[in-house]
Amino acid sequence: MERQPQLNLEQYIRAIPDFPKPGILFRDITPMLGNPGVFRETIARMADLIRGEKIDALVAAEARGFIFAAPLAIELGAAFVPVRKPGKLPFNTHSYSYDLEYGSDTLEMHTDALQPGQRVWIVDDLLATGGTVGACCKLVEHYQAQIAGCLFCIELVGLAGREKLTSYRIESLLKY
Repeated sequence: MERQPQLNLEQYIRAIPDFPKPGILFRDITPMLGNPGVFRETIARMADLIRGEKIDALVAAEARGFIFAAPLAIELGAAFVPVRKPGKLPFNTHSYSYDLEYGSDTLEMHTDALQPGQRVWIVDDLLATGGTVGACCKLVEHYQAQIAGCLFCIELVGLAGREKLTSYRIESLLKY
C-alpha cells in the first residue's frame, strides 16, 4: 500500500454548521471516504496508532463505526465484531441499554462474538459525548474480554467524551 505521509487529512473533513440541528457543527467524513487514497491513508494512520499490539478483535457499533473498523481489522489481522441495534443480528445476542440525553438506546452483540481474555479495541468514527462507545465497552466487559482501548478517527474535545471513558486508553487521529 502506497503511503501519503504529507497528506493533510483535515482538508477532507467538511464542517457543516447547524446540522443536524442549530448550534451543532457537524464533521462530515464523506469527502474522506469519497477519495480512495485519502481513505486508505486514514486507515493506515489509525492502524499505526495501535500497530504492533496484540489485538484479537475490533468492535464497532453501526453504522459509521463499521466504516473504519472493518478495514482496520483487515489491516491489523484482527476479527471484526459488529454491534447493532436490537433485532438486526441473526443469532443469539446479549444486549446493553443505556441512557441518552433524551431517552435511551440499546445495543446488541452476538453471544459467541468474543471469548474471555481476548484483547479488544473499540472503534468509531467520532468521539463526542462517549455514550455509544461507553455502551460498547460495557458489552465487551460482559464477555470478560480485555479492552485495550478505544480508537477514533475524530475526537471533538469540547464535548467531554474522553472524560466519560477514563478507564480506557483513548487514541484519536484528528482532534477538533
